[in-house]
Amino acid sequence: MLLWIAVFLATFFGMELFANLMHRYVMHGPLWILHKSHHEPKHTRLELNDLFGIVFAVPSILLIYGGTHGRPLLLPIGVGMAAYGLVYWGFHDVLVHRRIPHRWIPRGGYLRRIVQAHHVHHAVRTKDGGESFGFLYAADYSRKGRPEVTGQ
Repeated sequence: MLLWIAVFLATFFGMELFANLMHRYVMHGPLWILHKSHHEPKHTRLELNDLFGIVFAVPSILLIYGGTHGRPLLLPIGVGMAAYGLVYWGFHDVLVHRRIPHRWIPRGGYLRRIVQAHHVHHAVRTKDGGESFGFLYAADYSRKGRPEVTGQ
């Protein structure tokens, strides 16, 4: 059980590094054609960038399947990936981009830092020149003259 928990936690937190690298070098690199839709003004509920969520879910589903069919150590890896995806969705799509409408704006602490860092990332609408590519880890931009958190 301790091994399962350790593997789950390592996977969950390791996904932040993976997400940062994928975002910086793949989404803002060769797959900008898909990710660009996320940096443009919205005209529809869905955007091409949403395909990444489907693509990233496939390995998690396969690992969970493998973990329940004879390879038990794959299960905490798949569940750790799925848990990261769920938390990412909650922060990114609900809290920051309000794809599920709400009025709450974090006024301080960790959640405010997450939202502010993502707004800093979106201040650049091009493939190059961005910063803050991770999501669960965010630098403190409050003292750097960066954009304030808004209800966007």
